[in-house]
Amino acid sequence: MTAGELWRPASGCGPACLPAGTDPAVPLARRVGRLLGVLGMLLAGVGLAALLPLLPARDRRAALRGWARGTLRALGVRLLVRGRPPRRRALLVANHVSWLDILAVLAVAPARMVAKREVRDWPLVGPLAAAAGTVFVDRSRPRDLPATVARVAAALRAGHSVAVFPEGTTWCGEAADCRPARGFRPAVFQAAVDAGVPVVPLRLNYRYAGDPTTLAAFLGEETLWQSVRRVLGARELTVSVGVTAALHPAAGADRRVLARAAESAIHLSPARPAPVGRVRPAHLVTAGGAVPLREVELDLAA
Repeated sequence: MTAGELWRPASGCGPACLPAGTDPAVPLARRVGRLLGVLGMLLAGVGLAALLPLLPARDRRAALRGWARGTLRALGVRLLVRGRPPRRRALLVANHVSWLDILAVLAVAPARMVAKREVRDWPLVGPLAAAAGTVFVDRSRPRDLPATVARVAAALRAGHSVAVFPEGTTWCGEAADCRPARGFRPAVFQAAVDAGVPVVPLRLNYRYAGDPTTLAAFLGEETLWQSVRRVLGARELTVSVGVTAALHPAAGADRRVLARAAESAIHLSPARPAPVGRVRPAHLVTAGGAVPLREVELDLAA
């Protein structure tokens, strides 16, 4: 594993990618109410952080799911799920648009997140992330990458799902030329190969009043508070989480090809439900090549 696989990408997105005329669409009183609700959920998260280590695994997942869904509701964000979330341990990978992505993933498939080291020091959020078993990555230390991948593999072997954003940075979610040039970083996919667990790609997208939007995107030099204010003022913001077919890598599968397969599943496949069933091809053929698979699960019934 090389230092070049470390997540240090940059997207081409900036202020020009954000929608023009983003004045608040809801009254001030509603925005204040949402803000107070979010603060209440963050305070509840502090108590949850102390409780999580004491809970059985199933109760811990249910508590995280409930907290994430409650926080989305407090923000005024509607959650739409397409597909059936995995019931067993898996490496969950998703495209990265916004800080809301973390809440969306936890609300659908509670998992241990992979996050940059700085998140550990964030007020309120940091203690909750640590208590939830987040795997923190120090991007300034390339030599630590193999150890990070080993920690992810260990968590998967222990029966925990782990979620990661392999693009390593946010982009607006609309313009293909804004995506990180190198696409999904392959390093973390080695953990799924080593642990013998499936990779489940999650497709995240946002709609405002029914139309695709970049309103939720968190880009460039924008501060978190600026992005939060824009979300608080949105009248009909929806985050959609599409659960695509699970990729089951064979022993010794190439993590780079597996990463390209997951990226293709998210960015190239249409987001529509599929019948429940199972197929057992020898390979999954994608734009990036053929990935040897033990099984592809078509479990996307809405």
